[in-house]
Amino acid sequence: MRMKLGFAAAAAISVALGFGGAATAQTPRDTIVMAKQIDDIISMDPAESFEFSGSEVVANLYDRLIGYDLNDVTKLNGELATSWSVGADGMTYTFKIRQGVKFHSGNPVTAEDAAWSIQRAVILNKSPGFILTQFGLNKDNVRDKVKATAPDTLVIVTDKAYAPTFFYYCLTAPVAAVVDSKLVQANVKDGDFGNAWLKQNSAGSGAYRLRVWRASDQYTLEANKNWFRGAPKNNRVIVRHIPETATQRLLLEKGDVDYARDLLKDDLATLRNNPKYTVLSGTKGAILYLGLNQKNANLAKPEVREALKWLTDYDSIERNLTAGKFKTHQAFLPVGFLGAIDDKPYRFDLAKGKALLAAAGLPNGFSITMDVRTVSPIQDIAQALQAQWAQAGIKLEIIPGDGRQVLTKYRARNHDIFIGQWGPDYQDPHTNAETFAINLDNTDDARSKTLAWRNAWDIPGMSRTTQAAVLEQDPAKRRTTYEAVQREHQKVSPFVIMAQQIETAVSRANVGGLLIGPSFDNNYYHEIAKK
Repeated sequence: MRMKLGFAAAAAISVALGFGGAATAQTPRDTIVMAKQIDDIISMDPAESFEFSGSEVVANLYDRLIGYDLNDVTKLNGELATSWSVGADGMTYTFKIRQGVKFHSGNPVTAEDAAWSIQRAVILNKSPGFILTQFGLNKDNVRDKVKATAPDTLVIVTDKAYAPTFFYYCLTAPVAAVVDSKLVQANVKDGDFGNAWLKQNSAGSGAYRLRVWRASDQYTLEANKNWFRGAPKNNRVIVRHIPETATQRLLLEKGDVDYARDLLKDDLATLRNNPKYTVLSGTKGAILYLGLNQKNANLAKPEVREALKWLTDYDSIERNLTAGKFKTHQAFLPVGFLGAIDDKPYRFDLAKGKALLAAAGLPNGFSITMDVRTVSPIQDIAQALQAQWAQAGIKLEIIPGDGRQVLTKYRARNHDIFIGQWGPDYQDPHTNAETFAINLDNTDDARSKTLAWRNAWDIPGMSRTTQAAVLEQDPAKRRTTYEAVQREHQKVSPFVIMAQQIETAVSRANVGGLLIGPSFDNNYYHEIAKK
């Protein structure tokens, strides 16, 4: 594996591409340059990465055992596995590994690599670890439950007979990416399974290898010409952190970038009618929501939780701030998932909001803080909420921070209110049902740290109902259960669910091929090319 670029080399690329100041010529023909908000990246390790931007990178660096058709998610397809099956016990899964595939290092991909990758993700048990541990895997048993029984055969044994599709879809998540076990083990320090090294390096077999990542600055990927699916249509992808959408548009118009990934409604409306640009869009499963920490005495009052839902002007926010980027949606399952509902029980109603605050003993409102990532439209939405809630006497203080700062505080349950997005980890309803409607242990050191846990919402009854749904073999019964849970969740939960994402990317007309899939880890670069 090549050494990653040093700072001087990366700086030279930036100058060559015209990033150092004055406008220059178009970007090089073999290089794709994007402007994107990427300050949420915390790690490039697939066992740890759990942010939108980071998981997008991981998906382009690593292959998984199986994936799915981006146009029809009901169709699973093989990546590193050529076949998969479940035994008569409903718990023993067998995967045959594709032969002849090599990691970027040149090491062959084997069933041992696949087994070790899952083992390390379970033992490390970072933020996305629950996707695997929910099948009864833990640091004490995973080496027995996940084994390579032959160089081309991987066997995984779960603790219960789950719906097979549920298990398979979990293996399409980035946490199940297959890493080069020999390379990573050569970079282990103090028993960390190579986690420190993989934060800023890659050890995959995917379409690209990581050349450089500088937090809240940029990352550079180099094409893997020997990728088993065929060489990418470009040689290099550079993604720059450009938080201001106006700057993204300016760079696009100057030719300094090929894609602007975060433009807002006014820019989209203008550029959509300009033949010099192409606007690509796709409906994503990501949900925009507020998380209300139940450790805060005021937010723990059910009347306050409901009041905030009536004091949020969803239609105004969509109309004025997020049109073309988000569509109003008020349930935790995105449209398109089994059991999704499109009920919208809440709208802005100042009288109802005030009455509920009075019932909570807060007729004059209260003071509260919100942690906000300093990018548009998130900070714009927060400011709109600040004005809307002020009408009922709620004094909202906005605490700005970059994506990593805000997420770190949120994961430690040190917030009052968090505003952000949650994207499904796999294409099964349990992915969102688990995180929004299950909290098995509300203590600070709980093993499973779902969004319900992050907001200290103790729900043993709802947790049991949601857990039972994932074992139901009848799709119709599963659908009915999820519909009922969501309607109860809308009424009582400490979540103000606001919208579902529509992802857009604007490119110069001579550039095309970015694939926008239904999940945050389905945006792929290998088809991008310039005419």
